[in-house]
Amino acid sequence: MDLEELTLAVVDIAQAAGQAILQVYESADFTIEQKDDHSPLTAADLASHDIIVEALQVLTPHYPILSEESAALSFAERSQWHTYWLVDPLDGTREFIKRNGEFSVLIALIHQHEPVLGVVHAPVLHKTWYASLGNGAYLISPAKETEDLQVREPSETVTVVGSRSHAGDSLAEFLKQLPHYELISMGSILKACLVAEGKADIYPRLGATSEWDTAAAQIIVEEAGGTLQDLQGEALRYNTKESLLNPHFIVRGNNNLGKIAN
Repeated sequence: MDLEELTLAVVDIAQAAGQAILQVYESADFTIEQKDDHSPLTAADLASHDIIVEALQVLTPHYPILSEESAALSFAERSQWHTYWLVDPLDGTREFIKRNGEFSVLIALIHQHEPVLGVVHAPVLHKTWYASLGNGAYLISPAKETEDLQVREPSETVTVVGSRSHAGDSLAEFLKQLPHYELISMGSILKACLVAEGKADIYPRLGATSEWDTAAAQIIVEEAGGTLQDLQGEALRYNTKESLLNPHFIVRGNNNLGKIAN
């Protein structure tokens, strides 16, 4: 199976996980637990995790899997991996709990510390973004049509997409650097997907995220012509240290935005 075929197989897996999430989402009520880091956990997170892990183990039994819901693996073990799956079964659990639809399933394939395949599926929005290295980025629309993704050229007014649940002083300071801007608030890594679609110019994330939050979107943004980089202008790399936390980063749709907030 080549990288393109593998990507389409992962699209099917992400969409199947999305169906399991929707069964919980559309139920009358669901239990919310607290993880050790005080972030919320629902039955939907676990159902999605189980479907993805089982399917990936069948699809590529030789690749290990690192999921947010099974992340207690030492760096001593992880550091031996050259190629592995990086999964967030439900990115945007807070948005799930709020029932605003702005959450997603994230699956990425990491090779030599870089994402080479990524799928982002938003079950409520009926949209799936996907990409693989050298093969372009695509969107499966709610009408089941597949569209090529390309970032847009910047205009005088910069469209910024920011976090709905984590906006704070850092974003406010960032916006002061822009003479003309429009702000769109959204949950999950869907903000980066808006940049890949050409519907936004820049997404600054000046707060905590983990590696499974960004990998799938990173390859989608890059294949659409944009960048996802830390504040030193370097693309994010994966599984290089004990901590799975990312540095602060900025998603840009065009290099002409490169002087903003470096």
